[in-house]
Amino acid sequence: MSGLRRFVLKRLLLTIPILWGVSVITFGLVYLTPGDPIDIMVGLDPDMSPTREATLRAKHGFDEPVWKQYWLWISDAATGDFGEVIQTGRPVSDLIIDRLPPTIALGLFGWVFGLVIAIPTGIYAAVKKDQLGDTVSRFIALFGISVPNFWLGLMLILVGALQLGWWPVLPPRVPLTDPEMLWYLVLPGLTIGSASAATLMRIMRSSMAEEMNKDYVTAARAKGLPERTVILKHVLRNSLISVTTVAAFLTANILAGSVVVETVFSWPGLGREFIQAATAREVNVIMAITLFIGAAIIIMNLVADIVYAVLDPRIRYD
Repeated sequence: MSGLRRFVLKRLLLTIPILWGVSVITFGLVYLTPGDPIDIMVGLDPDMSPTREATLRAKHGFDEPVWKQYWLWISDAATGDFGEVIQTGRPVSDLIIDRLPPTIALGLFGWVFGLVIAIPTGIYAAVKKDQLGDTVSRFIALFGISVPNFWLGLMLILVGALQLGWWPVLPPRVPLTDPEMLWYLVLPGLTIGSASAATLMRIMRSSMAEEMNKDYVTAARAKGLPERTVILKHVLRNSLISVTTVAAFLTANILAGSVVVETVFSWPGLGREFIQAATAREVNVIMAITLFIGAAIIIMNLVADIVYAVLDPRIRYD
């Protein structure tokens, strides 16, 4: 395990330059975008005097060269201070703390949906290889990967909320743990988890089919073990290694998809907040959310590497 500890430490140290690079690119893209928060405020208040505009620019550092603006931001961010929302004066850290639980809840719903559908369906497709069930699973997987999540979300709202009336159109004003809120999360969870479920299902099917042709499976069957034991105890464990690999990378898809899905379903999470911040040119909010998502993706990939060692003792990080 000492090799694994060294590997984890090395990956954690690499997080620093990776996040720094992400911050530089994001800040540069925001700077290249025409306008800034002060321009937005002037547009909303045409009567604002030039003196007041100049004062606001000086207060928030927009009168400084771009390299100095970045240096001031990164220096504060290194101490945990991500600045404030320029138009409201609210600390960005408080905003992220408020928006984080809804995003986590939505992401968990997407993951649960993806895993609950993908693993058993992938197993069934592998066992029924080249039969009707396998063909149907291929069609469903292709549909899930191809359909844009914003279109799927709109169709689910149209059918599930407007025509059937089973779900509310807008999120209820109740705590996240309330059954009414959990019921509402079904539609956005299906939307954000559909592509991941389809991808994981195909990976599970391919991995299972490959493992079932190996010698150790033939030997297990020759010993007289029941087919159910062979599939669930031997083949499934080895197949989960590939699924874990893809599942970690799909974290990025779920986090990226939350931007669109939260907007479609009016979900008060980080994704919708990011869209609003980009519209208002709120550079502090954009930078903080981008770094948070980048850190989350890095951590999930690190967790996946650790899970490899648990699922397959042959894997070492020496």
